[in-house]
Amino acid sequence: QVQLVESGGGLVQAGESLGLSCAASGSVARLGAMGWYRQAPGKQRELVAQMTSAGIRKYGDSVKGRVTISVNNVEKTGYLLMNGLKPEDTAVYYCHAVLTPLGSEFPNPYWGQGTQVTVSS
Repeated sequence: QVQLVESGGGLVQAGESLGLSCAASGSVARLGAMGWYRQAPGKQRELVAQMTSAGIRKYGDSVKGRVTISVNNVEKTGYLLMNGLKPEDTAVYYCHAVLTPLGSEFPNPYWGQGTQVTVSS
């Protein structure tokens, strides 16, 4: 069964750094775009960072300059490094990827289980 397994997250102080990872597990033929979204209580889910299979990166306006995304296509694992964290970065972070399972012709979107990031002031 194809799924995204997230790790990282936790409680940090403002100004500190934190890394998240997301691994596609199961029988995956191809990895397309991979990235992270986040959702804070009472707010809509928003883009944090995304990287396409062509290596094009896109960052949310609220995190630009503080976040870096990278993807290892061989390991089918993505990494998100967040620097200079602020209390307003507190949210549940969800990994998202477009994956083509083995034996399937078409890619499908998948979501990770989400990981809590809490930044204290």
